Amino acid sequence: MRTDTPQPVRLAEYRPPAFLIETTRLEFHLEPNTTRVKATLAIRRNGDHAEPLVLNGERLKPISVAIDGRVLSDNERTIDSEFLTVPDVPNAFTLTTEVEIDPENNKALDGLYMSGGRFCTQCEAEGFRKITWFADRPDVLSRYTVRIEADKAFHRLLSNGNLLNSGELPDGRHYAEWEDPFPKPCYLFALVAGELDELADSFTTLSGRKVELRIYVDPGMAPRAAYAMDALKRSMKWDEQAFGREYDLDLFMIVAVRDFNFGAMENKGLNIFNSALLLADEATATDLDYERIESVVAHEYFHNWTGDRITCRDWFQLCLKEGLTVFRDQSFSADMRGAAVQRIKDVRALRARQFPEDAGPLAHPVRPSAYLKIDNFYTATIYEKGSEVIRMLKTIIGADAFRAGMDLYFERWDGQATTVEEFIKCFAEASGQDLTGFFGWYEQAGTPSVSIGQSWDEDSGVLELTLRQSTAPTPGQPNKQPLPTPIAIGLLDDDGRPLRETEVVLLDSAEKTVRLDGVTRQPVISALRGFSAPVRLTIERPAKDRYVLLAADPDLFNRWEAGQELARDLILSRAGGTPDEVGEERFAEAMGRALGDQAADHAFKALLLSLPSEQDLSLAMDPADPGALHEARDALRARIAVHLEDDLRRLHLSLQEVGEFSADSDAAGRRALRNAILDLLSAQPSSDTLALAVGHFEAAANMTDAMGGLLALVNLGGEACDKALTDFHAKWKDEQLVLDKWFAVQARDPSDGALGRVLGLTAHPDFDSKNPNRLRALISTFASMNPARFHAEDGSGYRFLADQIIIIDGFNPMTAARMVEPLGGWRRYRDDLGALMRAELERIVAHPGLSKNVFELVSKSLA
Repeated sequence: MRTDTPQPVRLAEYRPPAFLIETTRLEFHLEPNTTRVKATLAIRRNGDHAEPLVLNGERLKPISVAIDGRVLSDNERTIDSEFLTVPDVPNAFTLTTEVEIDPENNKALDGLYMSGGRFCTQCEAEGFRKITWFADRPDVLSRYTVRIEADKAFHRLLSNGNLLNSGELPDGRHYAEWEDPFPKPCYLFALVAGELDELADSFTTLSGRKVELRIYVDPGMAPRAAYAMDALKRSMKWDEQAFGREYDLDLFMIVAVRDFNFGAMENKGLNIFNSALLLADEATATDLDYERIESVVAHEYFHNWTGDRITCRDWFQLCLKEGLTVFRDQSFSADMRGAAVQRIKDVRALRARQFPEDAGPLAHPVRPSAYLKIDNFYTATIYEKGSEVIRMLKTIIGADAFRAGMDLYFERWDGQATTVEEFIKCFAEASGQDLTGFFGWYEQAGTPSVSIGQSWDEDSGVLELTLRQSTAPTPGQPNKQPLPTPIAIGLLDDDGRPLRETEVVLLDSAEKTVRLDGVTRQPVISALRGFSAPVRLTIERPAKDRYVLLAADPDLFNRWEAGQELARDLILSRAGGTPDEVGEERFAEAMGRALGDQAADHAFKALLLSLPSEQDLSLAMDPADPGALHEARDALRARIAVHLEDDLRRLHLSLQEVGEFSADSDAAGRRALRNAILDLLSAQPSSDTLALAVGHFEAAANMTDAMGGLLALVNLGGEACDKALTDFHAKWKDEQLVLDKWFAVQARDPSDGALGRVLGLTAHPDFDSKNPNRLRALISTFASMNPARFHAEDGSGYRFLADQIIIIDGFNPMTAARMVEPLGGWRRYRDDLGALMRAELERIVAHPGLSKNVFELVSKSLA
């Protein structure tokens, strides 16, 4: 059990850095266990004060510390487990330090570590202090030169910026020197050294400059980086057109590594990617993988301006780079893959990850006010809700003013570290609007609830809409203020014909009444079109209105949303013990009509067939009963499958792929619909369905269809499932990224034996507990994507997860902390389940030697 209480870092206590580091020269002598790092820093005092020099440093073996060439004695400086302190320093001086580090045994995967026999780095948020002593904070920007020396077995020697020179050294070694001309915080430093294949290309910018592009991957994997390269070039062109941002260096590099705590990292000019988000071909990657690669490549490239050229003053401003860049990558994906389908996918992700966060003990504002470990704030609130806030800002001030505000932001803050306040000020100036109230979206946690009441007078043709908003208390914020919330509203009549086009109502108070004239027919309200604000919306209206929206709303997001609402109410009714079988039949008929709509594309139809997730449903049930929700959801799926069986089978057959594979959105949409149909049919087990699933799996010509068939067989269980899993493993046992999928699909086993299967897989020879991808595939998938089995009545699922968190925390606190969330919402569940979850949290927090990362999230969950 912890005997100390970690002290939080608070936004209110921010102070500018006491010292600035104008230039940084790093010299690396790479060895797996005894890497030496020499740092030469040009430092000057920032202001008129007499503070000592204090630099961050952890897990460093000191060799020497010198100022202006003179080595300091032990009594002239102090070194402890976290800091180097020099009490007496000049106002401007050169600090030279040398340390030794052990990359091979760095299993936390931050700082400098080894992955697959290669050196690589992860310095965000506070990894650089594990490499050398430094002012490890984002508001200290420096210009870097880097010299890397290593054995020639480490063929590529890469770092940020442009290559100055390279050459051979005695004793079978070689070197490379790099220079980054742009000042950057140390969290953007990167180094990679090892044997890597190269995929080369180039891009000509809008101004005519040629930029060399390089993607480095495992030997033999270069062809699988082709799609990532294509996505990179499209991202570069899109950013020039959409935001006027041109790339600034002569070289842009991406490196894929297998062992990585994150998805990817935007280090200036040298992005480092989890290989799962870079490598793809039709045989080994699903369409979802292609989509994610396209999105993440764009995201990290877009960081060049929103994160690198302009960075955060402090880590409390994390949303300033992440939320803004998510908004940019979502906008890019919408242009690449279709705005409506992409918007639905983005909102589904928001509701699956961020809404539960807002509804639980880990709720925090988009800009937090305090933290113990900043690693714990790389959350859906910072990223996805941060993006939604930017989207609302654009809606409120208009597209032209938004672009003008972005241009002003880039012009004013290029090369600097800044704050959310300064960002919003640019849009206030560009639009001429007072955005003071809008800042509440950054400071207030929780998901607002918006209700709309209606009153229509047929004689006068007047429709009055009364909008109200409220936000439930969250930890540390019991009293909530109204927030300026844009609600996009359109009107249809009972036959689905438009009565009024979309209008945006700004709900900027607790209650607001809007009068609409000229409404001559009974209106059906289509509200929150395009999901214009991250809120929970309720409208008292008959089910028939939702069927009108499902059939005819020109806003495709709201057409999909109407289907989700109808399904949600039917599932909740059955889970609560009052099934509406007539309503379920009517819903199945409506699904059939939607599938027959020739104007709708395949990807949209696939989304229509996907019922609300069990995680999303649990937020609408108080208290949540995962077992009842699972059974009720399966019952509705089965009813739809039975009602539409003949149509579904014919459509499944008609969508069978012919010709060459294409990753474009049209082809991916066809596969998505075909696999959604199979998934739905698997809700009603029969010999015919089993034969269909086996045929689907065995005939699969790409990984998307193979995984669709395998998931259906896992849902059906039995000998056919076991054979398919065995065959799949035999075929792909040497492909680590594909094996992750094999582990993940079994973690979703809906049978009573799911936990036994998962426990068995933790002892499988291919299970690597040190690899975050493998941990996420098995442990996190079970805890987050298989709620009925994770929430077992006897608490065995909770015990399993707690055991894993404790074990993983011993070597990788960052990954362990990310596994706490499924236990953190214990208050939302049935009392008996909540008590079992709480007991496991108490067991975790009492464990001796617990990391700050896990301690912070578990203690907040219990508070």
